[in-house]
This record gives sequence, structure tokens and C-alpha cells, in this order.
Amino acid sequence: MSTIRMEHDHAVELLNRVMKRIEQVIIGKRKEIGYILTAMLSDGHVLLEDVPGTGKTMLVRAVASSLGCSMGRIQFTADVMPADVTGVSIYHSATGEFRFRPGPVMSHIVLADEINRAAPRTQSALLEAMEERCVTVDGTTHALPRPFLLLATQNPLQFEGTYRLPEAQLDRFMMRIGLGYPEPEQEVELLSRERSRERVEGMKPVLLAEEVVAMQREVRHVHVDAVIKQYLVAVAVATRSHAAVRLGISPRGTLAWMTAVQAHAYLHGRSYVVPDDVKAMAVPVLSHRIQLKSQNRTDGSNAQEQVIHDVLSTVPVPVQMAAQGRGRRS
Repeated sequence: MSTIRMEHDHAVELLNRVMKRIEQVIIGKRKEIGYILTAMLSDGHVLLEDVPGTGKTMLVRAVASSLGCSMGRIQFTADVMPADVTGVSIYHSATGEFRFRPGPVMSHIVLADEINRAAPRTQSALLEAMEERCVTVDGTTHALPRPFLLLATQNPLQFEGTYRLPEAQLDRFMMRIGLGYPEPEQEVELLSRERSRERVEGMKPVLLAEEVVAMQREVRHVHVDAVIKQYLVAVAVATRSHAAVRLGISPRGTLAWMTAVQAHAYLHGRSYVVPDDVKAMAVPVLSHRIQLKSQNRTDGSNAQEQVIHDVLSTVPVPVQMAAQGRGRRS
């Protein structure tokens, strides 16, 4: 793959075009679309959690259609096996050799639909792919294509036939977001438009895979001032001593947060991070990484999100850095 360099202004223009293209199908979810694009720029994965029928799968398909990337889909059920995810080695009698037949995970963008309906053993088959960007089948390691973005959908735990994702797998998702129901006027607009499926099938890609990889490289160079890093760590440390928390944000979670913050700044046309970037990415990146004490647990994620809001309200914001950041230009 040839190396591509992109001007930041041109990259932001392309990303805005991607967002507008997706908004033609998914109405009223600009913030959530921005989260997914931020995760893509961060080389991270996203867990979409909500009740059926809110557009989770359609959103993923719209993202894939807007990018010139291959797409794989895994419809998880209780009988899906690890080999159905990663692929298998098949013996060919004519040549006397085993050949690897790749599974759907060997794609640029993978839709893991209803991931928590699969048994824990099958869920764990994704761990290597999510963390190492490769899969190992019969002792042979196969690298995944770049970029690699896993977009998983999950039904609430109280739904029949669902399993709780292991903490190790949850931690490998950069973000957990929910879509929620549209506003009434947005739902009326949805009914007035042509079928969303036809719109997705007619979408043309805005970005190529090589361009996405180039943007991911540029995100790593977005400047994070020392006081911003201290702010990130201060918030993470505060979660570990919160009264409702059994296990707070780990150093890996703090690192994922900083990467998402860099991508958020890049998406908004800046080559440096300001405190508003930090706050914008706090809930989607951190809430699912917190383990609450038993008496504070609920079926939803509201309690975890409330902890993040509590901590953000108590940790001082580096105001001087925010003022300096607004005065700089990328």
C-alpha cells in the first residue's frame, strides 16, 4: 500500500462529506455519527447499545457504504462458533495443502450484529482481532486489513438470550454509545423519506481505505499539552476513589481516552487538543470501563455515566490552557 499524506483542511472536508452522506440515512444522530468517525480516526472500535429497531445496524451499513472499504457481517446467535468468525483452514486433496478460507472478520469494517447473543467462547474469538489486528487459525497468524474497524451492536442485558460481555472484551471497545429513539419530528421525516435500505445501497464511497489510514497517522501528531495530560490522569485517578466505583479507569483506558481526544480535535479542524475535546469524549470512552460496587449497579449505563459527570464536575479544568488553545491556529 502506498503512503498517502493529506492536508488537514482537505481531510476535514472529506470527513464532513462522509457525515452528511450518513445523515441522509440516519436522521438526527449527528453526535453519534461523529463518535463513530472519531473512533475510526483513533483506530478504535465501537459498541452500539440500544433496544432493537433504533437503527444500529443501518448506521453501521451507512458508514461502510460511505467508505471505499470491504465489509464483513457476523450475525451472532447462540450456535455461532469461533471458526465462523475468524475463518478455517480447508484441506485440498488436489494439492495436498491446507488453504485458509478467511472469515468475515478479515474485512476493513466488520459489523458484529447482536454480539451479546453469542456464547462467551465465541465472543472471545474477537479479542485477538480487536487488540492485535490479526487472527490465529491452526497455528498460523493472519494479519487483518488496514484500517480495521469493528462496529458491534448489543441489545440490553434484560433482553432474552443475551450474555454479559467479559470485562476484557468491553475494555477493547474504544467507545460505547447508544442511539435512542428519534424525536417525533425526526421520525416523521424518516417516514417521509424513501426507504433507508435503498438509500444505503445507492451510496457511493467518499473515502478510500488508504485515505483513512493516512488520517489515522495524522491523528497521532495532534498536539496534547502537558496540562491536558495531567487533566486526563486527574480524572482517571478520581474515578478510582469514587464512592460508587469498585474498579476505576485503568492506564489503558486513559491512553484510549487521549487518542480519542486527539481524533476529536482533528475531526474539528485543529492540530491541538483543548479541554472541550476531553469533556466531549469522556462519557463514550470511559463509562463502560468503570465497574460499580454491587449496590450501585443497574441494568443500564446511566449510573456509570453519572460517575463520569460527577468526576468531571469536581476535577479542575485547565482554564489557562483552554484560553491559549482558542488563540492558536492549526
